[in-house]
Amino acid sequence: MEVTRRDFVKLLAVAGSVGLADPRRAWAAMTPERLLDFESYGNVTLLHMTDSHATLLPVYFREPDTLLGIGAEIGHPPFLTGQAFLDHYGVKRGSAAAYAMAHLDFVELGKRYGRMGGYAHIATLVKKVRAERPGKTLLLDGGDTLQGSATSLWTNAEDMVQAINQLGIDVMCPHWEFTFGIERVKEIFGDKEKSGSFKGEFVAQNVMDISWGPPGEPVFKPYTIRELGGARIGILGQAFPYTPISHPHRFVPDLSFGIRDEQAQKWVDELRNDKKVDAVVLLSHNGVAVDLKMAQRVRGIDVILGGHTHDGLPAPIKVGDTLVINSGCHGKFLSRLDLDVKKGRVAGFRFKLIPVLSSYIPADPEMAALIDRVRAPYKARLTEKLAVSETLLYRRGNFNGTFDEVILDALMKRYDAQVAFSPGFRWGISLLPGQEITLEDAYTHTALTYPNTWSREMTGAEIKTIMEDVADNLFNRDPYYRQGGDMVRVGGVTYTIDPLAKVGQRIRDLRIGGQPMQADKRYKAAGWASMAEVDGPPVYDVVAEYLRNVKRVRIDTASRVRVKGA
Repeated sequence: MEVTRRDFVKLLAVAGSVGLADPRRAWAAMTPERLLDFESYGNVTLLHMTDSHATLLPVYFREPDTLLGIGAEIGHPPFLTGQAFLDHYGVKRGSAAAYAMAHLDFVELGKRYGRMGGYAHIATLVKKVRAERPGKTLLLDGGDTLQGSATSLWTNAEDMVQAINQLGIDVMCPHWEFTFGIERVKEIFGDKEKSGSFKGEFVAQNVMDISWGPPGEPVFKPYTIRELGGARIGILGQAFPYTPISHPHRFVPDLSFGIRDEQAQKWVDELRNDKKVDAVVLLSHNGVAVDLKMAQRVRGIDVILGGHTHDGLPAPIKVGDTLVINSGCHGKFLSRLDLDVKKGRVAGFRFKLIPVLSSYIPADPEMAALIDRVRAPYKARLTEKLAVSETLLYRRGNFNGTFDEVILDALMKRYDAQVAFSPGFRWGISLLPGQEITLEDAYTHTALTYPNTWSREMTGAEIKTIMEDVADNLFNRDPYYRQGGDMVRVGGVTYTIDPLAKVGQRIRDLRIGGQPMQADKRYKAAGWASMAEVDGPPVYDVVAEYLRNVKRVRIDTASRVRVKGA
């Protein structure tokens, strides 16, 4: 289905035009002292968080400086960064809101406003809203919750299961959860027949067991129905559609995913017509661009609470009658959406994306105690000092970040390689200049269940093919062909990219070691997070050993990448 620029501009009309107040105006006026200000509205409150990546404690997390849209997406949320983002939402540079949402002045503002997130601080917010709106509040989690930390990796995600149960997540959908393997997922979340150790409900309409062939049988419940404020709310789950492609298939054997918007339409119709719900919410891990297209194709969805691409939206994007919301990542934000639901329709809404500035929101004692308890056995390992950074270290952005450069340098050093590859994951915290880099910090960029490194010879043509494939995933004009993430990070390589070029023609002026790439020449390459089973040392060990040896980290911040037209 082709979306014209005119159509896209219509869909990107900010939802404040139909709400009681413009969420952009409220966001622009936000100060640390007014974080919790919210005038309740209607009879239903939905709280949403997503993509926390096992970040139990407050952290620094720098938003991207480059986030490129394609075609009609250009110049519209979520494809805005820096000053363009601040101008769009009317946010003053240097404010707390600007610190939360933009990369500008990050070091200075990080020192001024401190770390963000942390489950103990989120718990304070959740308890406050639940006390204010008893019987009207639901807390939903969009997934990518169990993976991303040393303690989650070492405990097989048990620390996070305890945390989300303590927080009181009501409904959840998945993505990186599957990298612990389908059997562990079922232990925690159950399946369509039984429950697991998770106390809430787990929904995913698009995960099918194809052991006996397609179309297969649903593995999990597609939806749940909750009574809130006298209204019946249907919550339909959407797992990340490309799980078997983005991660080793051995974690999800015999399972099929996909977007399945026709199947989603069937469930929405069932909720509307047979179950007589008053509103339908899609709890999604598609990513914003896919959510926007799905909102066009599936009729009858009132709200999409989305995740995966780590975009924080200060105001919903309205697609027809559907509100599309994304709530950032790493616990930085908690979305609050109040709805007036009556007689089978949403009559109005009020929304706020709440920055979780942990210096201004007290920690919940019960959650703080749980976090201390699950971390205590590992404290000595977690706090091992590896090095000190003289450079702002971060990952997020379409192209190489400075912590990516640390990983790439470590791989090239370990294998004496000419080229190194590191995945364009969007998770991974930031570190300010002068901050100690601990073993825990290294794990926040490398903690996954297929961490082994590899080294082999590759031709120049093979290297270019890998880069072209990832570029098409990132910049395909059809959002349904994007799998999320950012451009593969490369070490020893510089190149020019034209995001608007045709498939296979985006990467130009590719140089290795400063010399033009030769298609038939063989280069020694290294990498990690392979889809195949490899037996090199785990990447977190490689990075930790590298940092122990260098002691101080100073990264050349000159970009390896030139973007045509940027």
